[in-house]
Amino acid sequence: MSQSTEAKPAQPSIAESNEAVRQRFPFDDTRDLEDARRGFLGTAAESVVKDADGRVVWDLGTYGFLDQDCPATANPSLWRQSRLCSEHGLFEVTAGIYQVRGFDLSNMTVVEGERGVLVIDPLLCAETATAALALYRAHRGERPVTAVLYTHSHVDHFGGVRGVVTDEDVAAGVPVFAPHGFLRHAVSENVYAGTAMGRRAAYMYGAALPKGERGQIGAGLGQTTSTGAVTLIPPTRDITHTGQTETVDGIRMVFQLTPGTEAPAELNIHFPDHAALCMAENATHNLHNLLTLRGAQVRNPRVWAHYLTEAVDLFTTASDVAFASHHWPVWGRERVREFLSEQRDLYAYLHDQTLRMLNQGLTGPEIAECMAMPPALERAWHTHGYYGSVSHNTKAIYQRYLGWFDGNPAHLWEHPPVESARRYVEFMGGAEEVLRRARQSYADGDFRWVAQVVGHVVFADPGNSEARELQADALEQLGYGSENGTWRNLYLVGAYELRNGSVGTPTVTASADVLAALTLEQLFDALAIRVDGPAGWDADITVRWNVKDGDPVTMRLRNGVLTHGTGTGSTPDVEFTLAETDLRAVLLGTLPPAALGARDDVKVTGDAGKLTELFGHLTAPDPDFAIITP
Repeated sequence: MSQSTEAKPAQPSIAESNEAVRQRFPFDDTRDLEDARRGFLGTAAESVVKDADGRVVWDLGTYGFLDQDCPATANPSLWRQSRLCSEHGLFEVTAGIYQVRGFDLSNMTVVEGERGVLVIDPLLCAETATAALALYRAHRGERPVTAVLYTHSHVDHFGGVRGVVTDEDVAAGVPVFAPHGFLRHAVSENVYAGTAMGRRAAYMYGAALPKGERGQIGAGLGQTTSTGAVTLIPPTRDITHTGQTETVDGIRMVFQLTPGTEAPAELNIHFPDHAALCMAENATHNLHNLLTLRGAQVRNPRVWAHYLTEAVDLFTTASDVAFASHHWPVWGRERVREFLSEQRDLYAYLHDQTLRMLNQGLTGPEIAECMAMPPALERAWHTHGYYGSVSHNTKAIYQRYLGWFDGNPAHLWEHPPVESARRYVEFMGGAEEVLRRARQSYADGDFRWVAQVVGHVVFADPGNSEARELQADALEQLGYGSENGTWRNLYLVGAYELRNGSVGTPTVTASADVLAALTLEQLFDALAIRVDGPAGWDADITVRWNVKDGDPVTMRLRNGVLTHGTGTGSTPDVEFTLAETDLRAVLLGTLPPAALGARDDVKVTGDAGKLTELFGHLTAPDPDFAIITP
């Protein structure tokens, strides 16, 4: 383990680099701060939000240090963005539309109707959503929630829904709107690769990092993720096409469906009676991710740009304000048009120029190094890479079109990280020689190279305390210099774990509500992902589920593969006749396979032990797997 657990000061080269940023950009432009504070009505008297057990899941006062001048340990541009994102409270967007900002990574929007309110994007967890709605009611009165709307399928836009409505409310007629395909994408993203995404999100958002000038200062899109209860109530009304209009509680909405942009299921909303446009997460005050660093499918910048053009054409002549599910609004028709047009140009330029260069033979890292943005876009604060970055977005575009392989046969079959690291260290003269040279590179300010080369020593010998400390120091300096909030968090969490050990997964999104929303098809798929293939090569087990009031399903483990289908032609080792709720309980792991046969309402034909044998071939995912070490 590293000898020191303390964060270090900024090295002179990083301090100079950060000062150069201050000189390069117009920090005297205060329009964003004025917009971020416009319409402020008040904030919560209590700074912390707690769960039922008294655990703090959000703290409004954590980022007060951002009121100070930017220190040498932070990029001034990111410090500015984080300062803007830390503005918290209830804000009037326009008459009848309000936002609670700074109560989670995302915003909650409240639109007043004839009897109550429409809640758009009820944050990430129930506790922060409850606090946000309470703040709204403290200023605007005890209006009931008469509708809920999810703009897209990412968890910070639906996870707090049970903090604003109940199942009984929905059963009584409160509609829940969402774009077509929402539920399938919302639950699959948080289950199929959810464990890996959640662990990597711990690096990306830095929720476990100390907050402060040498720690976490924000994530660009918002400050960080809350750590309360993630919930989900399935939608009751689908938005299926652009131009669809809906009226609820007297609130008229015109929808634009935008699949394949920031999320696979997403929409924008125009409120004609308010001359207001909700852009969901398709246009925010930063360059967004085309491939989020926690991992996801690569988003399509060409499609993204197309839908932004469509939004400009459809809505800007009738929109006096544009607001989103993150950051602050933009007011004035000309400013709205300019904002959306520049956001469109941002994604279109990255797409087109990456394709131009890859067709000239450049690889993803080469394109990332030489990509230069148009001066007009670089001057606009809202195009800066606080969350996505030009560097990792261009690599994502390359990946979308050409995949991981750059065409060089020398890169086709490289050794895996640990084996490569051992060979590199041996070739370079051993660990001591590598560290001796790396210390000189550190003194020269070449932190990028130190992180790269010392990483080989850490992977070759994870117990080498000198290597861990030098690697942590280099990562820390890279974090201090990053304009991108998620890059800073990744670097600093890497340094923190080298010094202190794993932070695990602070925010778990595969909650009971999310799992309950999985279809049976998705549940069977989720089980198949967990099969230990090599251990199951010789197994051949067939189980048939005769679901009451449903179709029969046959699952078979053979050749290390768990498949499912009707399977009516195969002979099962065991058959269960049962209710779907019992089948779900077994598949979700809340009802042990061995206990199924003991239930009076379950009919068993054949060898019930075969189900236990099949489940014995399943492995459990590891939410604490190593990232910065092997």
